[in-house]
Amino acid sequence: MNDAHRWLHEHPELGSGPISIEPYIDPDWYEREREKIFRKVWLCVGRVDEIPDRGDYKVKRLAAADTSVILMRGKDDVVRAHHNVCAHRGNTVVTETGPETFGRSKAAIVTCRFHGWVYGADGALKHVPSEERFYPCFDRQRNGLTPIHTDVWEGFIFVNLAENPDNSLTDFLGDYAAHFAGFPFAELSYQFTYHTELECNWKVAHDAFAEAYHVDTIHAGSFPNTFSTGLQNVKLMGPHRSCAVCLTLGAKPTPVAGIANSIAGASLVTQRAETMLPPAINPDKRDDFAFELSVLFPNTLIHVSEGIWFTHQFWPIAHNRTLWEGRYYVRPPKTNAERWAIEHAMTLQRNAWLEDTATMEDTQRAMQSRAKLVQNLQDDEILIRHSAAVVDRYVNA
Repeated sequence: MNDAHRWLHEHPELGSGPISIEPYIDPDWYEREREKIFRKVWLCVGRVDEIPDRGDYKVKRLAAADTSVILMRGKDDVVRAHHNVCAHRGNTVVTETGPETFGRSKAAIVTCRFHGWVYGADGALKHVPSEERFYPCFDRQRNGLTPIHTDVWEGFIFVNLAENPDNSLTDFLGDYAAHFAGFPFAELSYQFTYHTELECNWKVAHDAFAEAYHVDTIHAGSFPNTFSTGLQNVKLMGPHRSCAVCLTLGAKPTPVAGIANSIAGASLVTQRAETMLPPAINPDKRDDFAFELSVLFPNTLIHVSEGIWFTHQFWPIAHNRTLWEGRYYVRPPKTNAERWAIEHAMTLQRNAWLEDTATMEDTQRAMQSRAKLVQNLQDDEILIRHSAAVVDRYVNA
């Protein structure tokens, strides 16, 4: 077996030929993705700790599905999801201030500002001003908020916009859930968040984060000689995928980074003991393990390491426009020194993310020229090849 082609030998069903660029630039293909993927599969839209108290709510805008979702924790402590649409004349119930809007109601209700219709956390229509003026055909019991299928896994909130989903969240996650089961996401709650809109297809953004081949070039400034360009322990799990990214052993951090790493260990570039990783992650206990890079179909990347986890989400806005959201989590600092060390680590990580996003709009513009009609992938870009196969299967189902 040729070790340079190990992933091809393990997954021959994915082939080795070039990948078409049409799914990245064709508006009609994007419309099919919206219908076959974003309106039908389970989407990760938040964390339960974003709405920790009864009456807390979050509104998540989902442009690819032409809707916004109200996530609200009820007085019964259950998180439910509903479309942000009033049953009166179709206004948004919660006024949105951006892609994500947060609020709290002590009474666990939301009120449409247009005419004052009031809805409970369970979606029931609680109050209609001047209700006696409506005609006998109006039934308050039948005019609550439109519910959305909702479930939670490891603190992540998922919704499925289909009227009758093809599967449960448990079945959708499959082996992916077992792979990460037990990782203490909730304990690592100190968060840094970044977001921006990019003029590129959502898959261009996904692909830029789904391989390590670019590390030596794109990240020469932020993480020089730090990570290996090859992937380890690749695992394909239905529509999802995961692998290990490893360190270049012996690489020395800058003096400042070395001090920060010794204080907090909040950076991916240091070797750390493994006390919280599930058994399926780094199963062969590699000394050079840095972090687990995973893709939760369709648009969420979850990465974990000892004492760190972070996510990337790529929300389609148009065939050539994407909202990118990046979040980085570590343990809350207990001292000022730990806070400084964490912020130093996050600054390096932010710089790396900026280096990643810097390529995306150029890629989109170049692809749209159609000067090249295919992408030629190497063996360690298997996550991109798997993504293309999965998207094609859903779109053409």
